[in-house]
Amino acid sequence: MKFTGNTILITGGTSGIGLGLALRFHQAGNKVIVAGRRKDLLGQITNEHPGIEALELDVADAASITRASKTVASKYPELNVLVNNAGIMLWEDLLEPTSLQIAEDTVSVNLLGTIRMVYAFLPQLVDKSDAVIVNVTSSLAFVPLPATPTYNATKAALHSFTESLRIQVADASVQVIEVAPPGVRTTLLGQENDEQSMPLEEFLSETMALLRDEPEAQEIVVERAKFIRYAEANGTYASVLGMLSAVSASRN
Repeated sequence: MKFTGNTILITGGTSGIGLGLALRFHQAGNKVIVAGRRKDLLGQITNEHPGIEALELDVADAASITRASKTVASKYPELNVLVNNAGIMLWEDLLEPTSLQIAEDTVSVNLLGTIRMVYAFLPQLVDKSDAVIVNVTSSLAFVPLPATPTYNATKAALHSFTESLRIQVADASVQVIEVAPPGVRTTLLGQENDEQSMPLEEFLSETMALLRDEPEAQEIVVERAKFIRYAEANGTYASVLGMLSAVSASRN
């Protein structure tokens, strides 16, 4: 992925990692379009950060994705980078029937949302020599946090989807990058003040440095995420799962 001169669409771009990436990419000399559901937040971002543009988009709504793809094709024909970042993460009790709605919403946003975005926007990318799709998964795709089972499952499925996508578009010269963050201090799961989570600015700085220094990268994993990402390969899966199980138990 070239580091500057791109036109980048970022879903879930109104807060957390999505907004952070938007600001960093903008500062690096890219045209950035942040996409999100809330018109007020989109307006605030474009007012506070001249040059960044906004797009109303709800990835849980297939019709919204279709409308957005048509708008982008018309307004931003130079689009060459799609960052699928939108996601939700909620505590889920599998013994509580009302948690089923949490599970269904999580699948709709995290997994179906990304899959639909790829299907909708891939036709606009395949004819670009510098096209990139970035899928933001999670280190929890590799060892689950038991208190968020469907979140982990959607991220594991998205990892698998991303691997297949990379192979299918190889002849079309579309680069596919997976970003697998650790816990980061954002409002996702109320982690903004969690001392065990990685400070957002540190995560952004390390991630941007890896993208800059490894332009052919297929996967971006910051140091804080590696003990989970590579736990199975390193033979530490059981101990890492035990640690995450203790985290889950501590919230009860």
